[in-house]
Amino acid sequence: MTDIAARFQGVFTALVTPFKDGAVDYAAFDRLVERQIAAGVAGLVPVGTTGEAATLSDEEADALIARTVRLSAGRVLVMAGAGANDTRKTLEKVRAAERAGADALLLVTPYYNKPTQAGLIAHYSAAAGATALPIMLYSVPGRCGVEIAPETCATLMQRHSNIVAIKEAGGSSARVTQLRQACGDSLIVHSGDDGLTLPFLSVGAAGVTSVVANIAPCEMVQLVDAFRAGDTARALLLHEMIAELTEGMFIESNPGPVKAALALSNLAGPEMRLPLVPVSDANRERLAAILNRFGSAASTFQEMR
Repeated sequence: MTDIAARFQGVFTALVTPFKDGAVDYAAFDRLVERQIAAGVAGLVPVGTTGEAATLSDEEADALIARTVRLSAGRVLVMAGAGANDTRKTLEKVRAAERAGADALLLVTPYYNKPTQAGLIAHYSAAAGATALPIMLYSVPGRCGVEIAPETCATLMQRHSNIVAIKEAGGSSARVTQLRQACGDSLIVHSGDDGLTLPFLSVGAAGVTSVVANIAPCEMVQLVDAFRAGDTARALLLHEMIAELTEGMFIESNPGPVKAALALSNLAGPEMRLPLVPVSDANRERLAAILNRFGSAASTFQEMR
């Protein structure tokens, strides 16, 4: 296993961006980062979809990436969200993230524009040429309206040695096999859907870029570690224990539910930036019940160890 492949193994947390009275709550962000590192995650992803990157100013995004790098102090890999639906803007974000000290970049498929596969190759090639940092492509057709074809991923990897990974969020573990068949086993695949972490691992994925880890970092780390250690029975138990919580994180648009869960857990506030709004009162009550059941199950699980 190469060094870069080893560094992409495990749980990467797609960090929320806490807000307070309209501004970034940096104190809460710092606490969240430290909690993740203490839980043993392998990587942190600031300024992604879960971090509400679309409504962050350039100054806020740069500050959050630099802050994550400083707080991490080399203990975990920092993979900064640096994508946009404008290639020129993407190049600016890529260079800014590199200046801020990021270890790697997560580049989402351009949204709204719906580029062809040739357009995706041109877009990602421009980004790869603007940096020496390792790049994880991010295919999320539900948000972007276009999927990165396995052949497109293969072309990009052949042309650019720093395109090394993909976050696959198309909702099917079959895509892992298709991508590996097209690109070879050197492609690093992350699950972009928490509920598919275990199925993805079973067909060759290296890890997960996780929303749920904001709430349950220890359990997500234990799940991946158990599978990698060959303890599939334990991994399955953890998968089932986390299942309801995972479903709860997507009862409304991400990151509304995870921010509500963090607020219910007294870890950060529920505030979001328009056009996103906090979850409904009814769903907040549902999340509170889910968290209570998860807490009881997690405590019982740890006592059984």
